[in-house]
Amino acid sequence: MSRPKKIAIVGGGIGGLTAALLLSRRNVEVTIFERSDRLGGRIAFEEEGEQRIDQGPTIVLLPEMLYSILEEAGVSRDRLPLIECDPLYRIHYPDGKVLTKHRQPERQAEEVEQVFPGEGKNFERFIREMSPLFPRGQASFLERDFPAWQQFFSGSNLSLMRSLRAYRNLSSAAGIYFRHRQLREAYSLQSLYIGGIPEKTPGLYTMLPYAEHAFGVWMLKGGYGMLPQILGEELAERGVTVHLNCPVDEIEVRHGVCLGVQANGEKQAFDAVLYNGDFPYINSLLSNSEPQIKPRRTPYQPSTGCVLIYAGAQRQWPEMLTHQFFLPDSLDNSLRETFNKRQLPRDPSFYVFNPIALDAEAAPAGESVLYFLIPVTDEAGIDWEKDTDRLVQQVLDSAEERGFTGLRDSLKWMRVRTPADALRSGLYGGGSFGIAPILRQSGVYRPQPRPFPGIRRLYAAGASVHPGGGVPIVMQGARMAVQQIVKELGI
Repeated sequence: MSRPKKIAIVGGGIGGLTAALLLSRRNVEVTIFERSDRLGGRIAFEEEGEQRIDQGPTIVLLPEMLYSILEEAGVSRDRLPLIECDPLYRIHYPDGKVLTKHRQPERQAEEVEQVFPGEGKNFERFIREMSPLFPRGQASFLERDFPAWQQFFSGSNLSLMRSLRAYRNLSSAAGIYFRHRQLREAYSLQSLYIGGIPEKTPGLYTMLPYAEHAFGVWMLKGGYGMLPQILGEELAERGVTVHLNCPVDEIEVRHGVCLGVQANGEKQAFDAVLYNGDFPYINSLLSNSEPQIKPRRTPYQPSTGCVLIYAGAQRQWPEMLTHQFFLPDSLDNSLRETFNKRQLPRDPSFYVFNPIALDAEAAPAGESVLYFLIPVTDEAGIDWEKDTDRLVQQVLDSAEERGFTGLRDSLKWMRVRTPADALRSGLYGGGSFGIAPILRQSGVYRPQPRPFPGIRRLYAAGASVHPGGGVPIVMQGARMAVQQIVKELGI
């Protein structure tokens, strides 16, 4: 009887944990090397006393994709109770308009028509045209990898990309359906979920706003930070080896074959290695003498960064939803100023997560925990210590004026995290979502689950790897990497 295969996973983010679960069900000996003192990567809690709030992702999209991957990995869905957000969220405009997003297309069409007269029929056309395109897009772009460019640019894919307006940016693609600028913003701001901005994210991502209506917007009861804890417990029960506070110094590659890793000065042999750090950092770990490792001509462009405000309050706002967006006079102009001029926005957009609205156990009785996300550039070129306070105070003032009455007086504690903090924690360029989802970093142009065709037994998963960012999508990328491992190693 042959010995079980031994596989190392470098990084214990959600991609690494998913891969470990899938592999451990196949009689594979998995070892995780995590440089920090916990598992989960971007997914964690910010805590103060009895209060805690998600530190990273908060919105659950594509719940069935998440559940199906976990069930394949042997984790039953009842261990991750999801709460449906209905309404999905609200968008607050500075002129006083409020657009409520609903999952049901009929109800949403009525809401759109009420807030933006004449646009209801355009929303119906959007749903009607996207309905057959989304499953094709999911099968063609989210559930397969592209080891060769010919596979990406097949006739069927080119036809689908034309239908999805991949040749346009997301803002322009939304403009095909919606005349009113504010409504166009409501159906293109979803690029912010994955670290892009509407004017630079390909129109292919019109699948995101459609997915909200098709599959809903959800939150994990207890917070997204529960996910790595649950997966870590499952791995422990299976006897998977996890080394915390253990950075990998080198991924050893010789003659086009990955042989193992070096950690704490000790070389360890493995049958394969899966890298789950931010992908642009992988070259610093590889044996650079290998001719198969070709340096990238231009650096990867980081995703958008975030200024994040975590706060605990001594009151609640029952009239406010769990998820809501507060937009400036012009979202595109604000983001254009921020990213083209590389400066903090003078008129910022921001998102607020208010979990107590749906999860009564999210905070002690009568209290709230809040999470504010402000899209900004990556880390480079801004004096974050000097400039951040003005932005934070502006956002708190705006939130108080536009719905969170009495916010400042109710605060018990507050912490701020900037792209400089994100960079120090290992996020590429201080961006919060890996590399940016721009055209030249999407599809076949994004690192693949088997990232170097000339190197055997080396794989990758994570937000910077195809198919991209967002927790279920990262998990799907890990599943594709495991499928490659199983195939190549004959497991």
